[in-house]
Amino acid sequence: MTGRVRTLAAALTLSAIGFAGWIASEGSSPAVKQDGAELLAPHIPTKGDVPTIGYGSTRYEDGTPVTLADRPITRERADQLARALHSEEERRFRATLPGVKLYQEEYDLYLDFTGQYGIGNWSRSAMRRELRAGNYGKACAALLSYRFAAGYDCSTLVNGKPNRRCWGSWQRQLKRHAQCMAAQGGQ
Repeated sequence: MTGRVRTLAAALTLSAIGFAGWIASEGSSPAVKQDGAELLAPHIPTKGDVPTIGYGSTRYEDGTPVTLADRPITRERADQLARALHSEEERRFRATLPGVKLYQEEYDLYLDFTGQYGIGNWSRSAMRRELRAGNYGKACAALLSYRFAAGYDCSTLVNGKPNRRCWGSWQRQLKRHAQCMAAQGGQ
């Protein structure tokens, strides 16, 4: 027994480590030079995805979707946008887990999943169902069922090598799964 105690999801917030992990996992938009400044341009991160800007933001604070025609933004603006959207997503995420207790690292990784796959996929997921039932290990295992992007299995090897289409998305899921299972240790 580790002595750790899970906390109600409603009382948790994204940790600084969780936010830094989000930034690292998402990476940044392609950098462009404009008037001597380095800015981040909108792009489509993987085939079948929606336009993204900064650090994985698909919309602005007012709900307007990012388009490929949008003006590039500064890294500071990318950080503001990511923080604002995470705050909004967090409120919706917490509301899907009434009475559920999580460790901070579980909270961070499931919120990271929600940021990548959306609150709709999270709300319908086996992960959420298993957490609500208190089945933490099964919730971790359910992470591995999310391996598709635009109908393509991102875990697919091509000629024995990682595919170029969305291998990074699959690697991100494997990392989340490993972190989730590590959090279960000592129970």
